[in-house]
Amino acid sequence: MFTRLRLHAAGLISAAALALFPLAAQAQVEKEAAPGIVVASTTSTEQSGLFGHILPLFTKDTGIAVKVVAVGTGQALDIGRRGDADVVFVHDRAAEDRFVAEAWGVDRRDVMYNDFVLVGPKSDPADVAQAKTLADALRRIAAKQALFISRGDKSGTHAAELRVWKQAGVDPVAEGRGKWYREIGAGMGQALNTAAALGAYTLSDRGTWLAFKNRGDLTIVLQGDPSLFNPYGVMLVNPAKHPQVKAAQGRAFIDWLTSPVGQQAIAGAKINGEPLFFPSAKPGL
Repeated sequence: MFTRLRLHAAGLISAAALALFPLAAQAQVEKEAAPGIVVASTTSTEQSGLFGHILPLFTKDTGIAVKVVAVGTGQALDIGRRGDADVVFVHDRAAEDRFVAEAWGVDRRDVMYNDFVLVGPKSDPADVAQAKTLADALRRIAAKQALFISRGDKSGTHAAELRVWKQAGVDPVAEGRGKWYREIGAGMGQALNTAAALGAYTLSDRGTWLAFKNRGDLTIVLQGDPSLFNPYGVMLVNPAKHPQVKAAQGRAFIDWLTSPVGQQAIAGAKINGEPLFFPSAKPGL
């Protein structure tokens, strides 16, 4: 009724039509007018199926719709810097801390974690299965000049990969670009598809790997190294920098994600009984 009266007051519906305004149409208008936020996030949160599981629950609880822009972490943070999102939900702690220190974001909180896995062909031409650490595995790949697919998109996964190449004492761009080291500038799903098609190694977050169905000859060749730990954080785009940010709705999303209800929803996102992510919000924060 309130929606119909507002339309009448705005001159968008006549008094005669007001009484005949269909309830279904009214519901559609109210749905379209419902508060909504834009969340800039990573391809892993979308392609793993996490958002498909938790966002309907959040909207049901709060009435707030969520539009996700799924890109690499670096691009997601850039979207936040431009003020084109209300919330940023990513996985590169060093970059997140810079984002907050430069006052682009506020109220950063831990949300969840999983881990990265190194996947490659079952034949394992670089003998990566013999490695004890990811750095050792990458040295073996470089020594054998075995094909490696890098996302090359400034994502959190790409940043993690580059950090470990550095630990391994290898510059893959200088030594292997265009030969055994291939940067594709795309998301995790495309990197896995490319690796499967070419019989190559790649670094993947576990959630996307679990959801990935076109595995071909790929298998996990290394996991469990502490350097593969993969934490995620969420923060509000600073409304003092960008007044158009929907601060109240954005905070409601952050509060829900880090509440017992949201953390339980994250824990409930599974594929074949295996969790995509593990909740890690700190109580009281």
